[in-house]
This record gives sequence, structure tokens and C-alpha cells, in this order.
Amino acid sequence: MAEYDAHADSYDALYTDYKEDIPFYVEEARGAGSPVLELACGTGRVAIPTAEAGIELVGLDSSPAMLEQFRARLPLLAAEVRDRITLHQADMRDYDLGAERFTLVTCPFRAFLHLLTIEDQLAALHNAYRHLRPGGRLALNFFNPSVTVIARCLSTHWSALRPIQEYIHPVSGNTVIVHLTSQHDVAEQIIRDFRIEDEIDGDGRVLQRTYKTLTVRWIYRYEFEHLLARCGFEVEALYGDFDRRPFAQDLDELIWIARKR
Repeated sequence: MAEYDAHADSYDALYTDYKEDIPFYVEEARGAGSPVLELACGTGRVAIPTAEAGIELVGLDSSPAMLEQFRARLPLLAAEVRDRITLHQADMRDYDLGAERFTLVTCPFRAFLHLLTIEDQLAALHNAYRHLRPGGRLALNFFNPSVTVIARCLSTHWSALRPIQEYIHPVSGNTVIVHLTSQHDVAEQIIRDFRIEDEIDGDGRVLQRTYKTLTVRWIYRYEFEHLLARCGFEVEALYGDFDRRPFAQDLDELIWIARKR
């Protein structure tokens, strides 16, 4: 997941308005109690509100650049919130936090999909299981891989380079226009995103062009149920939205709560 090093400088600007999952994960953490382990914690988008809710949180991420952005935010927090946060640079497939065990392990914002093989997915789930207390829970979400949407994404229109988003550069204050093209490999269940980010001045001139990639592997519902069962988890709940409505095929998310047997 080293791809995220290239995204660290723009991540908060891109996702500053995305907050719909935060109340869900904070509520799960409050229900479980301390301590909570968040995998792929990134720049702290979910982790910081969790700590602000009174939860002792360990954040783990494989990207040093993302953790650097997280650490830069810590001095802006109240001292008691900072004291609840511990950060580790490590891979979710092979970390070892010693004897510490957690009431809840989370992996928000579809981060689990960056594990591109069954072996990697099983390694991450086994490691989460090992770090949970007896009866502890795993909470994570990823998108519902609709066959209709996937078929549409195979079209020429979807693979064409197109503008998808704008954000304000956090240092220069200039507008950055994000262009995207995607490749979908149905046999391997892989999506490869290729992004061009153009920073422009007030006259529309391109000051800097940056190329970035992001790769995910989509996972079907029963495929993931099988992976959870292989690692000793029982599915406690499956939601289709962060308002906790039951999963249905026309909903965008697969939101899992699984208990350690």
C-alpha cells in the first residue's frame, strides 16, 4: 500500500467533506470501549474523532507519508485527546503489537480492498483476530460490487480520461483539477485507477502536473463471509448503509461487524 505515499499531501483536501462513516465507527468504538485498533488509519480522518469521543486508540498504517500528516495534526488537538492516540507504521498483514489486545479492530473507508490477493486478505484477517480480545469485534466496510456497475465501467466512456474532482492545494491555495481513467480486470477483480492532478493558477495555466495510481480488488459478499469464517469470525451484522439499514443489493456499501469466536 505504498501507493498512498503519493496521495498523502492531498488526501485531507480531497476527503475533507466525506464524514458519513465517522459517526458509525465512533458509535462502534463507544460500544466496545477502549482500547480500539484502527488499521489503515491514514491521516486520522476517523481515528481523531474516535479519540475525541474518549476512546484510547492505536492507529496503524503502512504509509510513512500518511502517518506524517497524522502526526502534524496532533499538536492541534487537546492534550487529553493526544494522549489517547498511539501510532505505528506497520502493514496490516504482519504487524505485532505484543501482548496488547483490543475490544474492537476497525478498517474504515474501504482500505481492506488494497489487499490484492486472497493470501494477503487472510493474513490481515488472521492478524486482526489474533489482536482481539475474546468476543471482540471487527468492523470494516467496502463497496458493493454491483455487476451492473462493473459492466458499465468496462465501457469506452469509463476508461477515457475525465475530470472528476477539484480541490484547493493545501500549501499554495491554487485549484487542483483531478483527472481519472480506470481499468477493470474482471477475472482478477482488480481496479487500477490512474490519476493526473493539474495545479493551475488564476489564469488557468498548469503550474504542476502529478501522476498518481491506486489499485484495489473488489470482494463479493459471500466471498468475504467465507474469508471471515476461515479466520474464526462470526458475522454479527451486515449493513448496506451507515444508518445501519440491512444490506440489500441496491445499496452501495457492505458494512461488516464480525465477532471473534
